[in-house]
Amino acid sequence: MNWSCKLLSGGAALALAAVLVGCASVGAPLPPSLELPKPPGDLRAFRKGNTVTLTWDVPDRTIDRQTVRHRGPTLICRNLQVTMSDCGTPVGSVAPDVYLPSTDSKKRLEDTFVDELPWDLQQQNPTRSITYAVEALNESGRAAGLSNQVQVPLAPTLPAPMLQAQPTADGVVLTWPGELNAASNPDLTYSYRIYRRREGTIERVIIGDIARGPDVQPSLVDRTFAWETHYEYWLTVVTHVKPTGSNCGNTGSSPSQACREIEVEGENSATFKIFTRDVFPPAIPTGLQAVFSGPGQKSFIDLVWAPDTDADLAGYNAYRREENSTAVKLNSDLLKAPAFRDTNVVSGKTYWYSVSAVDARGNESSRSDEASETVP
Repeated sequence: MNWSCKLLSGGAALALAAVLVGCASVGAPLPPSLELPKPPGDLRAFRKGNTVTLTWDVPDRTIDRQTVRHRGPTLICRNLQVTMSDCGTPVGSVAPDVYLPSTDSKKRLEDTFVDELPWDLQQQNPTRSITYAVEALNESGRAAGLSNQVQVPLAPTLPAPMLQAQPTADGVVLTWPGELNAASNPDLTYSYRIYRRREGTIERVIIGDIARGPDVQPSLVDRTFAWETHYEYWLTVVTHVKPTGSNCGNTGSSPSQACREIEVEGENSATFKIFTRDVFPPAIPTGLQAVFSGPGQKSFIDLVWAPDTDADLAGYNAYRREENSTAVKLNSDLLKAPAFRDTNVVSGKTYWYSVSAVDARGNESSRSDEASETVP
């Protein structure tokens, strides 16, 4: 018996309080932490060509809500089954890194693994998907379970042909060699997808998709660019997997996930860099007419013609010549409207007129067909 826990007769109040505190009961000791990291719950997968990039947040807590202190490797799990019950034989692993405590509680630690899909696996399962998961181990090689599982299509991709780009007056003309071999699987079709990026930026724009067919020299014209700009163009071949499922073709029900077409982009071609220098003049004006007016007033000749429809049109120039002479420009500033009045005319003379169009960068078209008029 612990004599210090007896009641002390006649003891002072302070002594009694101290004795009662010393007699307080102690709870059962807590078991030691198993140091099992929580399974990652945000695994993401992105496929490009034959590679699959997996990304997930590194767990910073154990299953018993303690801070993870002793990390082990993270196993990369891959299986043809739709749902994995265990990792089986991993296809790779990520070694534990030394992480310093972050002062930003909202900042997450992220890890990545790039898996190369075997070519024969794609060829043997062109319309199926592969399932991925990761398993975070502690330094003793134990885990609390698999992460969330994600599916990636196994459709085989094709190499991208070499793309070329050439600025023209009509736009940037994109060409590449066609590939005439037909797809061997009726459930797979292919298309060419062309991208554009302004040099020095991360922006990318899809210019268009063209079905892969028998054309030996496919082409596409980009009319959405800006002049006097550096661009990069590239191309990729997209594999389209024909949708399957019990609800496919049933117009009375909403399409299921299994009935949606699957797309897989192949590797990119080399980028083709160009500078869209505008050295292309606007279209030559048409429909020029010259009409004399004079009786009862000062004589003049009015010129009218069809408006030019070029988007970067800045204006027009009007020219006049007399018999056996060269044409002279009549206006000092560009004409904003497709019309001009020549008041410097002399009775008894015949004049020949022509007009040209000028764009915003000063490129001038050839002159139009002439129209003549005689002053009485």
